[in-house]
Amino acid sequence: MGILDQFRSATPSPGGDSKPDTSGQSATRLIDEGHALEAQGRLNEAMQRYLEAIRLAPNPARGHLNRGNVLLLQGDLNSALDAFRTALEHQPDYAGAYYNIGNALLGNQQLDEAVASYHSALKINPDYAEVHCSLGIALKELGQFDSAIACFRKALEIDHALVEAHLNLDAAIEDIFNKGNILMGSGQLGEAVAHYRQLLEIKPDYAEAHTTLGVALRELGQIESAVACYRRALLIKPDLAHAHYNLGAALKDLGQLHDAVASYHRALAIKPDFLEAHNNLLFSLNYTASKIPSYYSEQVRQYGRIVSESVAKRFSAWQCAGRPERLRVGLISGDFLNHPVGFFLEGLLAHIDPARIELIAYPTRHNKDELTDRIRPYFSHWKPLAGKSNESAANMIHADGVNILLDLSGHVAHNRLPVFAWKPAPVQVSWLGYFATTGVAEIDYILADEVGVPKDSQAQFTESVWYLPDTRLCFTAPNNDLPVAMLPALNNGHITFGCFQNLTKLGDEVLETWREIFDALPNTRLRLQCDQFCEPAQAEQFLQRVERCGIDKSRVTAYGSTNRAAYLAEYAEVDMILDTFPYTGGTTTCEALWMGVPTLTLAGDTLLARQGASLLTAAGLVHWVATSKQEYIDKAIALASDQAGLVALRADLREQVLASPLFDAPRFARNFEDALWEMWQRYQSGYKSPRRS
Repeated sequence: MGILDQFRSATPSPGGDSKPDTSGQSATRLIDEGHALEAQGRLNEAMQRYLEAIRLAPNPARGHLNRGNVLLLQGDLNSALDAFRTALEHQPDYAGAYYNIGNALLGNQQLDEAVASYHSALKINPDYAEVHCSLGIALKELGQFDSAIACFRKALEIDHALVEAHLNLDAAIEDIFNKGNILMGSGQLGEAVAHYRQLLEIKPDYAEAHTTLGVALRELGQIESAVACYRRALLIKPDLAHAHYNLGAALKDLGQLHDAVASYHRALAIKPDFLEAHNNLLFSLNYTASKIPSYYSEQVRQYGRIVSESVAKRFSAWQCAGRPERLRVGLISGDFLNHPVGFFLEGLLAHIDPARIELIAYPTRHNKDELTDRIRPYFSHWKPLAGKSNESAANMIHADGVNILLDLSGHVAHNRLPVFAWKPAPVQVSWLGYFATTGVAEIDYILADEVGVPKDSQAQFTESVWYLPDTRLCFTAPNNDLPVAMLPALNNGHITFGCFQNLTKLGDEVLETWREIFDALPNTRLRLQCDQFCEPAQAEQFLQRVERCGIDKSRVTAYGSTNRAAYLAEYAEVDMILDTFPYTGGTTTCEALWMGVPTLTLAGDTLLARQGASLLTAAGLVHWVATSKQEYIDKAIALASDQAGLVALRADLREQVLASPLFDAPRFARNFEDALWEMWQRYQSGYKSPRRS
């Protein structure tokens, strides 16, 4: 049932809300005529009928409610809400009016207010089944999954016959579907899969259920099965944008980038303002060298235009102090947990001077873990954005008087980039979680270092590039008691290259380059590890691909992911890391260095393609950076052939990198604070950062 359908169903309010028209049938007749005109799209004429009914009726509550419905159809939310509230002034026990208010607020993503209105309706009529359903939808959006499940069950308990009467079989199917969605959102993936499969036994041609089953299976790591679900959904409903989008995400996981990008484009052709598809398209383009930066630039500017046009009126004045004693700095991220963002953030937060910087966290989702618990005390406030519309989130941040607002996500999952388009803070910055321009014109700066973004590469960004000394990233050393193992080649009698990158980074260009290294070093081996190899079939498919690229698959082993401590221990099995390109390593490079294992990287032309070079330069390993494929090949052969050099480097590498800027959190924190203060001083002086279109 759609939101507007819910408004109409509330008009003859259940539970005896409306009172008899004691002036005769005139007001009732006018309202009935208004309904007919409304159904024909003749809204102005319908409005005239409702206004006349209001004039005639001794109790005009029903007329005001219907007037509100028309205003809502005309796009005037505030006036519609006023009409519903006027209905309540005439009839305070009108549960249907509270229901319509809740639905209007829900449609506008004012979730907390919607919940309050639904509760008001249920105080009047506890057996109002439709209200329980809508309350469940709002609670689900707020992440209160257990309460939402209870609401859906209560609705069916009250009036299952009503559901059958109004929605027939689709009502029961939709209930199972919603239960599956909520179970999946609460992390109960196995139970969600069972619900979706039950649903598809009832209605095999339910394309949306096939799509959502695919989402659950992908979360469980069953990517091939997820792809089959998406393809089945698209056979049923070829114009289902979410199925194209999710198919693209799964194909990206499988390393099929060309097909993934095509799927995102199909989703966008159907739904041009599908921001999640835009995000995934932009993220995927970073894996390929051929279409960067020109094609990426075109697509990212299109994204920027869409989010900019979605803003009714951006802020142009702010409440933050002009000359504060300390800056209020907000951080927006969905990854304040055991995640690469958390690993790079934790050490910095621990050393930020609270006398200079006050930190406010704006998490975009409710997930948390032990890292969340460790970093939360570094923030003066923890204010989740989950469940809030972009406008509501921007209003809250603006009211908090934030001086500088940082985006830590870019175009990765759980981002809230559209919030920045409202300009809730006078200075806005992109940093850490992404590695290219966001395309959002209202973001002023991107933090970088000169290795990652040489001066002649600044035109790749819509943001102004702000250079940090030494490095743009500082890694937090793992909290694990793991010693550096001796060089495995000493026992194995051969060099073992390692690569612990996502499968999607292992394109044919990478494998063909590695083939030349393996041809020159016939005794070497390769150890790979990533999430996708948890599926044996996926690992075998990749090994077949390795062989097609000219590397004997017997020289390659592929392992699935494991917990972090076990994963770090796996570095004892490799002598040196071969980085991927153009999407280079970040977290994996830092973890390898901490475990005494150096990485050979190839520096490209973008921030992402130069990330490995930036990290290794900061760690004091400039000679492990190649600037061409041939140099990468030559260095791999030379470094692997110098076993004594690898032994000596491994013995001292952890101590070396811990003393370097890459792991020196106090030093990085001072540089970071200074950068924020300099940005603020520029803003105070009236400096306008140059915009690039």
